[in-house]
Amino acid sequence: MHAPPLPAPPSAAPARPADWLPSDWRLRAAAQQPEWPDAALLRRVRARLAGTAPLVSPAEVQELRQALARAAHAEAFVVQLGDCAETFETPEFAGTAARVDLLHATARTIGAALHRPVLPIGRIAGQYAKPRSSPTERVGDLLLPSFRGHLVNDPAPDPAARVPDAMRLLRGHAHAREVLALLRELADSGMAMRDAPAGAPAVWTSHEALLLDYEEPLVRRDPLTGSWYLTSTHLPWIGARTCEPDGAHVRFLAGVANPVGVKVGPDTGPEHLAELCARLDPDHQPGRLVLISRMGAAKVRELLPPLVEKVAALGHPVVWVCDPVHGNTYTSGTGHKTRHVDVLGEELTGFFAAVRAARGWPGGIHLEATAADVTECVGGSPEVREGDLPLRYETACDPRLNGAQTAQLAELVARLCAAQ
Repeated sequence: MHAPPLPAPPSAAPARPADWLPSDWRLRAAAQQPEWPDAALLRRVRARLAGTAPLVSPAEVQELRQALARAAHAEAFVVQLGDCAETFETPEFAGTAARVDLLHATARTIGAALHRPVLPIGRIAGQYAKPRSSPTERVGDLLLPSFRGHLVNDPAPDPAARVPDAMRLLRGHAHAREVLALLRELADSGMAMRDAPAGAPAVWTSHEALLLDYEEPLVRRDPLTGSWYLTSTHLPWIGARTCEPDGAHVRFLAGVANPVGVKVGPDTGPEHLAELCARLDPDHQPGRLVLISRMGAAKVRELLPPLVEKVAALGHPVVWVCDPVHGNTYTSGTGHKTRHVDVLGEELTGFFAAVRAARGWPGGIHLEATAADVTECVGGSPEVREGDLPLRYETACDPRLNGAQTAQLAELVARLCAAQ
């Protein structure tokens, strides 16, 4: 089955390495992949995905790369924000508009202080799979296979529901298409990105490129330039659990022309990061790499400056972004995973200080947040206490900031930006 042809992008970057193929990852160790029980069904699903039209266009991808190149040169700032894990619930215009409005409102708050363009990137239209620290989890008295996101299995506390089902890859693709259609409708109604191409969605999309059996069939090659594009999203990223330089995920994203994000955690040393940059950005191209720091509030000031200095010394013009949520999660007395808004603020403050100390540009933030009035993170104003967590704990996986908490952190980031 042949995929529809792609229109030529305005200025495609060459695919790297030159001998790269989308299937190369299969020769490498691939962490966090499900054990699909029906290989024949998986092959059929992959073939159907390979015949679909692109979800995003090369022109949009190149526009984002050019915008990120400005961020790499301290001329723009990134706000990446959205759900921890999306579900397959039918997307609605009002709900999607609320998510987009939260992202744009955060961007406006920061942009007003920074006096530079702010790039709105949503964790949206593809964030359906989650890495897990354990293959099993306890739900009540049951020990079950871990829920890995709606792209893989169902969260119901039932062993049968937790069996990976390849048909979910098709459902995820269809859901992403519906969400993107709403994002384009929102752009047409006035929620457009600054300087975006005609027909672009209201935000650029991003998700962790975790399930390679889903991502590989959505790669397309531009016939005019020879460049490969991952058409599932504008900005794929590699998580902290799948960022081995010789691993499958790094090899897979090494060959696409999209910008690529990489989560950088406290276990990432300078040489490890140097290897990642060498594989993912061999040509030292501005706008290619987004390095997303997730150190934890207690470690960011110590661990981040040597990494910023190392990358700069090697000549990689990256965008440094702060993810203050993933390094600061804990289990509350109620048994809920949560995060404290004040601690997230401490990491943001430490990030700005650490990057500046290394003579770099603090180029963005990355938050798990929702416009809904949830009680998943503690702190903020009005304050959410640990005892409030069960009231509206609605996330599909990790705790999200609510709208008021997001606005509070946006104001903090605006103050930190104004000091630049």
